[in-house]
Formats: sequence, structure tokens, C-alpha cells
Amino acid sequence: MSAFRIRLPRRPGRLAAEAGALLVALVVAFPLYWMVLSAFKPAGEVQSAHPRPWTLSPSLDSFRRVFEQQEFGRYFLNSLIVASAVVLTSALIAFLAATAVARFRFRFRTTLLIMFLVAQMVPIEALTIPLFFLMRDFGQLNTLGSLILPHIAFSLPFAIWMLRGFVKAVPEALEEQAQIDGASRTRFLWQILFPLVFPGLVATSVFSFISTWNDFLFAKSFLISDVSQSTLPMALLVFFKPDENDWGGIMAGSTVMTIPVLVFFVLVQRRLVSGLGGAVKD
Repeated sequence: MSAFRIRLPRRPGRLAAEAGALLVALVVAFPLYWMVLSAFKPAGEVQSAHPRPWTLSPSLDSFRRVFEQQEFGRYFLNSLIVASAVVLTSALIAFLAATAVARFRFRFRTTLLIMFLVAQMVPIEALTIPLFFLMRDFGQLNTLGSLILPHIAFSLPFAIWMLRGFVKAVPEALEEQAQIDGASRTRFLWQILFPLVFPGLVATSVFSFISTWNDFLFAKSFLISDVSQSTLPMALLVFFKPDENDWGGIMAGSTVMTIPVLVFFVLVQRRLVSGLGGAVKD
């Protein structure tokens, strides 16, 4: 064998696909770059009529205004509580429900699965007013519960439908073998099945976390008078002023809001890739 490895030329189709993927990545990343850049720009450059895609005098004044905002820490904690509660609760319920619809045969099972798909087609905006009256009747207005409950309800149909495929991919022979070895159904559920479908749980949790963390519609509709229950998207309203918006503060606050999402992605990226690929081994 020759000591030198011969490099074959790449196919034109592959080069075009890679170039297209790079172009799409740049288009997607540019708004994030502009947001972070605007957060570090001085006020004069942010409001300039001739914006430039760089700055020679970065400033932390916008971040200072964000962190000096009253109750900003409480808003951050409220968002973290709501997002964590939605992710954990929806993941637990979705795992049990997906196991039920995948492993057991019962009446109206197909109808139930179709209803999950139909629920995904209903726009959230169309249900905001009915949910407002529902939260009012339950006495949940101006509480974090008014944000947690609707997001759990909207996260479950997608999570159950997606996890159903992961549960079905686990061979039933594995469960039979576990029962022969003396494992109860509960032990099989949590010690064998749960680790196998965990990548799917991570994938669904990412979508639940992002939708909950960035929610503005429910927070604006259900948190009417109690400012202490506000979340981070509501905190950005402080920088929208009647005479002139503080775009530097808006961009700095948006950058701070993005950091937990990036951290969450970094922590679960390996599981997320296998989850989106449906990686369940026999």
C-alpha cells in the first residue's frame, strides 16, 4: 500500500450541498450576530442611520441598564421555574402516555393518536381568550401556574407522538426477557425502557424549553397586575418607550435571554442528535 493516501475529488453534488448548507447557516446566524453586536454597540452607533456590521468601541452600557432594571433577577428566576416545571412535567407525562399507546391495545387508541395530531394544528392565538377565562375561573391569573399549565398542555401532543416511535422501536422481546429474569413491569419501565428512549425525551424537551422560555403571548395575557410574576420576555417591555425605544437595552436583554437556551443546547447536544435521528438500539 502506498504511504501516501490518494484524495479523491469531491463530487459536484456534494460541494453544492455543502455550499448550500453553509449559506443557510450564515443566513440563520446573521440575526443572532446582529443582536449581539447591537448589544455591545454604543447608543450612537445603534441609532445611526448608517449601521455597520462591526464596532470599534464596544460598550457594556446596554447590559448595565438591563441588570440595573428593577426585579430583573426575579424575572429570570420566574422564567427558569416555568421552563423547568414544563420540561420535567411534560417529559414525565409524555413518557408514560407514549408507553401506554405503544405497548397496550385499548379502545379508541387510534382516535386518541389522531386527536394528538389535530391538537397540534390549532393555533395558540385562537385559544388564548378561552384559556384566559379558564384561568380566571380556576383563580390562576397573575400566577406562574397560568403559564405552566397551558405550556404543558401544548407540549404533550408533540412529545407523546414523537416518543411513541421510540417506545415502539424497543423490541417486545426485551421486555419478555426482563420478565423471565424476574423484573417487574415497573422496573422494566424505569431501568430499561427509560434509558433507551431518553434521547427522544431530550429532543422533545428542547422544543418544550424553547417555546416556554420565549413565551410572550401567555405572559402578556395572564399576568395582568402582579408584576412580580413576570418573566423575561415581559421584562423587555421596559425598554419600549413611547418617545424612543432603547434598542441597545432590547438587544442586550435578548442576548441575556439567549444564553440559557445555548447552555441547555450544549448540555444536551449529544442526546439531541441521537434523539432527532431516532437512535434506539436493539
